[in-house]
Amino acid sequence: MMLGGISGTPAIDDASKASAAQEKLDEDMNRFLILLVAQLKNQDPLDPMDASEFTSQLVQFASVEQQISANANLEKILNVQQTSQVGDMVNFIDNVIEAENKEFTLENSEAEFTYTLDAKSEKTTITIKNEKGLTVFTTEAEKGAEKYNYVWDGRTTTGSAAPDGTYTAIVTAVDRAGDLIGVEQTVFGRVTGAGAEDGIVSLFMGDVVVKMDKVLAVKESKKVEAVTP
Repeated sequence: MMLGGISGTPAIDDASKASAAQEKLDEDMNRFLILLVAQLKNQDPLDPMDASEFTSQLVQFASVEQQISANANLEKILNVQQTSQVGDMVNFIDNVIEAENKEFTLENSEAEFTYTLDAKSEKTTITIKNEKGLTVFTTEAEKGAEKYNYVWDGRTTTGSAAPDGTYTAIVTAVDRAGDLIGVEQTVFGRVTGAGAEDGIVSLFMGDVVVKMDKVLAVKESKKVEAVTP
């Protein structure tokens, strides 16, 4: 299920796992009954089959069928919960979220992200790559063991304007010995849609998918007022 104009497949397919398991069980049960009838027809009247054996097998079939039925009910409950979650996520659309991620969307030639250094660095570098993995911008950054906000104006290293779209920010920091320092990153982006697939509920910032458990904060997006000539 998808909201915000983004198409997608339903969270749970019509042919659910429980349904597929039930069909397989029905096939196995039919084969078992055919074999059982054949054995009963051809058994030696003086030495009949032990009823306890096939009775035990029938009990096993019944047990598996109960388990499949329970799984089917759980699938229905999860589907309802997932649908409800996606419905609640409508309130996120057109607002700005901060999420643990390196991918972001450049929109109207502006993007914002943060980086936090685990320790003071000797050198910190910000590298921005496009969807093809090509570096479009690089610059030196802050060195202190703090959290920093960085706003990118969409200008490449050569000064040209990068097109709006999906980019990845990679922040690397090294100490005096040249060893890498841990860096935590978050990105900001306007939510354009919401959806769920395989039980995972996500928000969309353009083509960037962010799982709900990675969202740290949400705020109203900046309203651009029309200027009357």
